[in-house]
Amino acid sequence: MSNSFTKNECQQALVEKIGRLADGFSERTARNDEEGLFPFENFEELKEADYLALTVPKEQGGQGANLYDFLLAQERLAQGDGATALSIGWHLGSILEIAENKSWDPTAFERLCKKVVQEKALINRAATEPATGSPTRGGMPQTTAVEDGSNWILNGRKSFTSMAVALDYSLVTARIGDTDKKGVFLADHNLDGVGVEATWNTISMRGTRSDDLVLNEVVLDEDAFVEEEGDQADYRFPKAWLLHIPACYLGIAIAARNYAVKFASEYKPNSLPGPIKEVPEVQRKIGEMELELFKARQVLYGVAAKWVEEPEKRAELGPELAAVKHIATNSANNIVDIAMRIVGARSLGKNNPLQQYYRDVRAGLHNPPMDDSVISMLAKRAIAEY
Repeated sequence: MSNSFTKNECQQALVEKIGRLADGFSERTARNDEEGLFPFENFEELKEADYLALTVPKEQGGQGANLYDFLLAQERLAQGDGATALSIGWHLGSILEIAENKSWDPTAFERLCKKVVQEKALINRAATEPATGSPTRGGMPQTTAVEDGSNWILNGRKSFTSMAVALDYSLVTARIGDTDKKGVFLADHNLDGVGVEATWNTISMRGTRSDDLVLNEVVLDEDAFVEEEGDQADYRFPKAWLLHIPACYLGIAIAARNYAVKFASEYKPNSLPGPIKEVPEVQRKIGEMELELFKARQVLYGVAAKWVEEPEKRAELGPELAAVKHIATNSANNIVDIAMRIVGARSLGKNNPLQQYYRDVRAGLHNPPMDDSVISMLAKRAIAEY
């Protein structure tokens, strides 16, 4: 389908470039899902295409993509392989957040950018833990960082670490000593004591390989302490980069929608004079998919445009950003469900992509922010305004 949300030739060129990659990725998706494999080949192609530097600022050698550009690319990438898109989204989004918030020492950020641009380094945030759940719930990490002379010693375990088997660096959230403060530490995966334990055994987003990151007496230089959570004034800004999550699931939904429409256009049972696209009920279902997709994409790109074009309003956009995630991920689930109803029992076949789309979009309901948190946030804002 054409992308009516590109606003200029640069964005259109970006979407077309990513589209060529995504179409190739789609040929490997079923195998990686079936075998629970990390899509190493996809990531090699992303590196060759310089996609890892998409959100690195231009002055640091990157492409300087803003939030809107980022979402356009991610939505298109997910149409080819959702697990690849969601995984690389954490890398690109983390860089975008640091660049926008300026929450790091400039020298430290410059070093990170050089690793990404020159070495094609892959990073992710490692914040979730088995005992605390999602960091958005506010728990104190059990992973600790203890000062030892001019070094830091890290110990702990992180769960849901997407791309764990392929990462070069992790941004590890840890409790600083015995204090109530949390810090972020850049951990090189080549260091002694950094390991990955294969714990990822889900039916959804299998290719992300979100295994456990294990840190056992990992010795870091003092400059590995890159950020103290909550110590920057810019933390009043909400995490707009997390919109890569709904963008990814909408991409999967678009793939499901495209498959269902193609099927309806070609499938001609002998009980009908033409393909099932001519059946009023099938047309109604196609219209329902279009309505869900229209609603979700308008909200996603409308709020993203506001973030980019009206930076003075960013501090107020928390509820809107949360609402986008709620609307888009639920719409994505609805679209895939309707697509399966159009295709019928064939959609349950293990060789049919719809059954994987169905499993994968379910994961979006469990990515942050959760639906209950979104509803609570919106309710509190309405009460406060009244």
